[in-house]
Amino acid sequence: MSDESDLPVTYGDIERARERLDDETVVKQTPVERSTSLGALVDADVHLKMEHLQWTGSFKTRGAYNKISQDVAAGAEKFIAASAGNHAQGVALAATNCGAESIICMPTNAPQAKIDATRGYGATVELVGDDFQETMAHAQSLAAGDEGASFVHAYDDTDIIAGQGTLGIEMYHDHPNLDTVVVPIGGGGLISGISTALKHLSPDVRVVGVQATGAETVHESLDKGAPVTLDEVDTIADGIATGGISETTLSIIQENVDEVVTVSDAEIAQALLLLLERAKQVVEGAGAASVAAILSDDLDVAGETVMPLLCGGNLDMTMLRTLLIHALTERRQILRLRVRIDDRPGKMSELSGIIAEYGANIHDVRHDRSVEDLDVGEAYLVFTVEASGEEHTASILDGIEGAGYEVELATHT
Repeated sequence: MSDESDLPVTYGDIERARERLDDETVVKQTPVERSTSLGALVDADVHLKMEHLQWTGSFKTRGAYNKISQDVAAGAEKFIAASAGNHAQGVALAATNCGAESIICMPTNAPQAKIDATRGYGATVELVGDDFQETMAHAQSLAAGDEGASFVHAYDDTDIIAGQGTLGIEMYHDHPNLDTVVVPIGGGGLISGISTALKHLSPDVRVVGVQATGAETVHESLDKGAPVTLDEVDTIADGIATGGISETTLSIIQENVDEVVTVSDAEIAQALLLLLERAKQVVEGAGAASVAAILSDDLDVAGETVMPLLCGGNLDMTMLRTLLIHALTERRQILRLRVRIDDRPGKMSELSGIIAEYGANIHDVRHDRSVEDLDVGEAYLVFTVEASGEEHTASILDGIEGAGYEVELATHT
């Protein structure tokens, strides 16, 4: 690791940010909870850092307030930012608390809950662009055309990084004997700040970053020695769907981050569901990514004391429904059964009765008659069924086959 003074953000910067954030109405110390359930699954001592319980539902207020409070003291009165949601809320709250105006540009597909929350914290919201890159370009253009405005970048700003780094100090004091911390990566501001703090306080701690597969840029950026930007991102974890890091965050990641892993949307969905069931915590996709990482085959934490960071909890309810359906389908708790029948009256009733005998609930059913492999007079009945899991699913399939029907599990992924 290089001398700390060689990096764009130092531990001293983070300590000064911590002094500015010494106000529970702006940033509060979030709890840590040991998860014996997750620990048993990964053979480790798992402590969840619940930053999703922060004001605004994410860590973003830390960096935003550190920057905005200094700029207001220097005379700034208006702030412009681009965000998919969490940075937007952090900037809005920080600006309002500092008596300043904020204009937040958000993608047109941003979750309505995050749009409403941003407005609720006092910001003017402009919906522009189909993705973060378009939104960012518009916001930067808006700021460039307004001499009285200060642009607040989500991660490419040393004051933002230093503010996020206060979380690293907090994590260290929560548990000084950590072996590994796992931190989601979007643009890299969060992990840059946290890793800078932790490597100063505990040089031997392993700092692991995690990206969503559909928004992965760090590995290629490290290989090329320069930031790589994606033209498109595709992930349910909108909080880390920036599609690129910056030269500033890359330089810190190169020096302070020990490992970066990627997780799929399916793994994120499973982690989100597990956190709901076992930890009783509601987090967004980005917040669940760290847990998805420790559950994956790519990261071994066996025998360690590990702290996954739950960085955000602003989960849109429609996205929650989508994630739950996906995860429950993967676990064969929501099934689509395709049964081949002679297309005669009474068959639907008969099959519904068989499914009911096995204690399964039918969500919906439809006829498919225009399928090439069907003979004249045949049809498929496609049932969407709720089951309790693998064993229950197997018994339902056996029951239908035992009644003389050809049945297949049409979807379970």
